[in-house]
Amino acid sequence: MTVDQYLPLLGLLILGALFASGSFVASALLAPHKRPSAAKLAPYECGIVPEIEPPQRFPVRFYLVAMIFVIFDIEVVFMYPFAVVFKQLGSFGLVEVLIFSVVVFGALLYLVSEGALTWGPVKRLVPGMPARTSSSTIARITIDREKAA
Repeated sequence: MTVDQYLPLLGLLILGALFASGSFVASALLAPHKRPSAAKLAPYECGIVPEIEPPQRFPVRFYLVAMIFVIFDIEVVFMYPFAVVFKQLGSFGLVEVLIFSVVVFGALLYLVSEGALTWGPVKRLVPGMPARTSSSTIARITIDREKAA
């Protein structure tokens, strides 16, 4: 082994150090030095000025939805290699993918049981009018005729 074999590695190390230090110097020279105004620090909601302060913590549902996304994103990423070598794996690969899918489905069931897909309070229908019968319809028609007359 000669030193000539390590020269490209040394050159890459020097180039990386120059790039990192150059980035810090450029950031210090080009960045604005004044403090941002209150308008820039305020939360932006589609151009609407907020009337109340936003809550400090997000509801747990946001994190549960993020977990659902990550779980299914990972599942899709692991399904691609399986699909590529499906015939070579045989029954062993099929059993492994089924176990993996059962675990992912179990995670989905857990998240649904924790209310990850439930947004807001439960909405119940309130009857606006009494049950319709022939006598209530006749009474309503006669009231409407009396008002019109």
